[in-house]
Amino acid sequence: MKLFRTLLAGTTAATVTFFGSLLGTSSAQAAPGADFTGIAALSNCSASLVRYAESVDTDKALVLTNGHCYEGGFLQPGQVLVNKTSTRSITLLKPDSSSAGTIRAEKILFGTMTKTDMIVYQVSETYGAIKSRLNVTPLTLAKQGPADGAGMAVVSGYWKRIYTCSVQATIPQLREGDWTWQNSIKYQQPGCETIGGTSGSPVVSTSTGEVIGVNNTGNEDGERCTLNNPCEVDADGNVTVDQGAAYGQQTWWLYTCLTANRTLDLNKSGCELPKLARRR
Repeated sequence: MKLFRTLLAGTTAATVTFFGSLLGTSSAQAAPGADFTGIAALSNCSASLVRYAESVDTDKALVLTNGHCYEGGFLQPGQVLVNKTSTRSITLLKPDSSSAGTIRAEKILFGTMTKTDMIVYQVSETYGAIKSRLNVTPLTLAKQGPADGAGMAVVSGYWKRIYTCSVQATIPQLREGDWTWQNSIKYQQPGCETIGGTSGSPVVSTSTGEVIGVNNTGNEDGERCTLNNPCEVDADGNVTVDQGAAYGQQTWWLYTCLTANRTLDLNKSGCELPKLARRR
């Protein structure tokens, strides 16, 4: 997982740094079809200010990042967070990557590391208020996942760096340690050799400008299905390891759970997101 720094929960908590190989610089790098509009930085990850296609200016704004970027540590397999209070500080960037200012989360609308690797924060201000105060506009979430060969950019607010490439393939299942993700987005290399700190970056279509996924991991050492070394599992159960490969996860499933009032309902018919575990 392309995390810069996190606190892992366990019998003994420990701070672990995930750098990958720190190639390149932290300076802004321009790329066709993408800039830093709507991009955000967290203390340990990248993020983005996002909206649904149906969102309006008076809606409370949303911020997208990875589930493994959660300020409370890695989420357990099967764990789902819904409407959990958060006061996380989020730095928004200008299109040129300089800081526009900060906003603050008020709750986690949805978060998981199961099936996908995603947290959606609701912040204390509306889209209109953020536009007025900071002159920052959100990115729009796409209503479907990307096609193979589609042009894409991974835009990191943490490193203020843009990676461009295309979608190589959709992987039926990606396994890393105890976690499993479905329909993962594999990037065509070279071009998107993401590093630690790029976790949570939006995967942006270079043709539409919409968010088509969220960057989350890569195989660093060629190991099989271990932490920072995800393995690919095809429809027949065959396992493949591709050292140097990088991946993102699906975000369009949010739309399958969206109500007419632009809220998430995990019990909605056809909702593709993981559900809260039932109490026994």
